Amino acid sequence: MRIEDQQQIDTYYQALLNRSPEFVGSFFVGVKTTLVFCIATCRARKPKRENVEFYTQFKEALDAGYRPCKICRPTENAHSAPPQVEQALQLLRQNPKDKLSDYQLRQAGISPEMLRRWFGQHYGMTFQAYQRMLRINTALEELKLGKRATDTAYDAGYESLSGFGYTYKKMLGHSPGQTGELAVILIHRFTTPLGPMFVCASEQGVCLLEFVDRRMLETEFKDLQRLLKAKIIAGENAHTRQAELEIGEYFAGERQRFTLAIHAPGTDFQRSVWNVLQTIPYGETRSYQAQAEAIGNPQAVRAVASANGCNRISIVIPCHRVIGKDGSLTGYGGGLERKRWLLEHEKRFATQIAQAD
Repeated sequence: MRIEDQQQIDTYYQALLNRSPEFVGSFFVGVKTTLVFCIATCRARKPKRENVEFYTQFKEALDAGYRPCKICRPTENAHSAPPQVEQALQLLRQNPKDKLSDYQLRQAGISPEMLRRWFGQHYGMTFQAYQRMLRINTALEELKLGKRATDTAYDAGYESLSGFGYTYKKMLGHSPGQTGELAVILIHRFTTPLGPMFVCASEQGVCLLEFVDRRMLETEFKDLQRLLKAKIIAGENAHTRQAELEIGEYFAGERQRFTLAIHAPGTDFQRSVWNVLQTIPYGETRSYQAQAEAIGNPQAVRAVASANGCNRISIVIPCHRVIGKDGSLTGYGGGLERKRWLLEHEKRFATQIAQAD
């Protein structure tokens, strides 16, 4: 719908001026003078306040006569990676042991230069480094199944065992012969209507699910590696794929409960708080006070809030459903606008389900 609340419009306009990544997907701004619409992080020259309109869905901006901005490409970047990136990732999934050269990418109609820029911006590494991580992860799985290091090295495209061993140890901290002692956390990036997310998973389950612009993300990565005594490398497994599937269904309004396996290291108190979070029904909210009472410690309101802030698995462990005692929105690692959007999203679909029943 078109947003009419002036205070909310002021907030969104300031976010547009600041190119705030936490607002990606929260609104779409139509520019009356150019008849284009953009997302919050658009690099184009900023329009005057009186020349803009804000919408909650990009389809509404399209229906109002606006066309997608060619700079920020809102229908692509608010929901999915660029087509060439998706194509390159699909090629890697189909052939995880192959090393895609720039020539092969160009033959497939993919710009290597664009891939380098995109991976540098969104992963903090080159596309070639990302490929190496996937190949090492594939090699790790084969070594765990008993395959010889020499065979694994040559199958992964390495010309020598020494070159394979050097790369393997550089990434994972152990030689191929020490694979039995090694634990890894796989990290995968996917997109949502509220911006891209990272999902991390061990062999036991999902251990992190966060929007990529979360301020404490680097700290969370370090804590996970320390707590699980594992290295984080790029890759996918059944848990990351299920997470992407179920989160997609959640945003489509098709899922209210998650069936993901969760591997969330923390203190006994933190885990008790996170368990209570998962009992808050879809479309409803609870106060920190109510949450403290639910764990049997009414005086622990501040400790409960702190434990919520330490939750690394957003949406699935729904800390966004916890609000202030007076009904106000309080801190959320993904940003208050995302919290507002998630609550309104759940309320809308919960109402539709109730009416259908």
